[in-house]
Amino acid sequence: MSDVLTDLEADVRADLARIAHPGAAWLEPKMGPDDKPALDVLIVGAGQSGIAIGFGLMRSRVSNILLLDKAEEGKEGPWLTYARMPTLRSPKDYTGPDLDIPSLTYQSWHEARFGKESWQALNLILREHWADYLLWLRRTIGLPVRNGCELLEIAPASDGLLAARVKRADGVETLYARKVVLATGQEGMGDWVIPEPLRDLPESSVATVADDIDFESLRGKRVAVIGAGASAFDNAATALEAGAAEVHLLCRRAQIQVIQPYRWLTFRGFLRHLSDLDDAWRWRFMRKILEMREGFPQPTYDRCARHANFTLHEGAPIESTRQTDGGVELHTPRGTITTDFVICGTGIDMNFAGRGELRRFAGNIATWADRYQPPASEHNARLGRFPYLDDDYAFTERVPGETPWISDIHLFAIASTMSFGPSGSSINAMTTAVPKLVDGLTRGLFRADVERHWASLSAYDVPQAVVARPARNIGGSR
Repeated sequence: MSDVLTDLEADVRADLARIAHPGAAWLEPKMGPDDKPALDVLIVGAGQSGIAIGFGLMRSRVSNILLLDKAEEGKEGPWLTYARMPTLRSPKDYTGPDLDIPSLTYQSWHEARFGKESWQALNLILREHWADYLLWLRRTIGLPVRNGCELLEIAPASDGLLAARVKRADGVETLYARKVVLATGQEGMGDWVIPEPLRDLPESSVATVADDIDFESLRGKRVAVIGAGASAFDNAATALEAGAAEVHLLCRRAQIQVIQPYRWLTFRGFLRHLSDLDDAWRWRFMRKILEMREGFPQPTYDRCARHANFTLHEGAPIESTRQTDGGVELHTPRGTITTDFVICGTGIDMNFAGRGELRRFAGNIATWADRYQPPASEHNARLGRFPYLDDDYAFTERVPGETPWISDIHLFAIASTMSFGPSGSSINAMTTAVPKLVDGLTRGLFRADVERHWASLSAYDVPQAVVARPARNIGGSR
């Protein structure tokens, strides 16, 4: 490690020490059924969101926490797996998991690693560098993380605790916690969508953008990508760069979306206070944004367009498919395209019961459709399937009283979007979204212990001063 990076880490420790007030411990361990202290918060996911949440809790003096991630160390999140763009799309000066500590920003890390001139010349952050930065960040602030651990189930336990069954390489264990945060990013609460006409195709012929695709095997093949968002273009470009004979990108819209609504909404008023609006306004804003979907930047398009064997098809939703000896036929209103392999970049839909960790209570998670009925002109069935979250990101019950314990399970993922706007998978929202979640977690922990705090105050008798009271005669001397 360079001397500059060592000095930066010393600066981080000094900065955190200067802002440690109030530093008093305020939580007492709660014993689990296994006669061991239960965690105050279990965070599932150790990517950028999990790191920021853990850091926020530690700054709030909630240190009895643990982060779990099913990936190996350094492979958390999409950056070194299914993210197939060369750089992040966010501007380099967007801050996020640093939670407004200057010495913990990506810029500080980059300058320590590569020099200030490199930062000045930098356009966008390489995704590999972002992954390295996140790993450095979590180590520098000392977050407790266990990799190779997959959450199997969440269930209620005694004394108001939650039981989390976790699969490790050496078996299954149960962890007990007062609160669980699902910081599970893009997946969150659902499945990657394969459009219905494609679902009967052989698995060898179709994949989603999140799958582990062997692009080298597509050399000389015909590839179709369904969808016209940034991830769809990334996968089309990766196939082209791997030597695919031809790549067709099929967009169902009459014209591809080139406006990026997330650039509009990146201001503190919206990011901080959308969730304070009533349901009608929240629905109106998020329906507009999510129906527009995220646009793609010019370099993402150019990465495909520079190849003569790339074709963009607009107004071409898939109506039906047919597997033939010559390949997969995709029938659209604009004609038929024959391909050898199909990649679906059509997003994620909500499917609570399809997530093993949610299966026990999936049927009682309230959705937006349960809580709000928009005007007919604003109806959107897909958005109605998003979970309707409480003001601390907690699940709410469809039928009150059936699963009251789910109010201690908090969701910070793409499925939080309808309730809070960009949150669980957006760098641009982390500086406002993470503190809001952390405040909700600490509020719940404090309220649950309010009687203990009252008893502590009632018994508090530590004097701050010693007052000497010399004897004095009253009424004069005799």
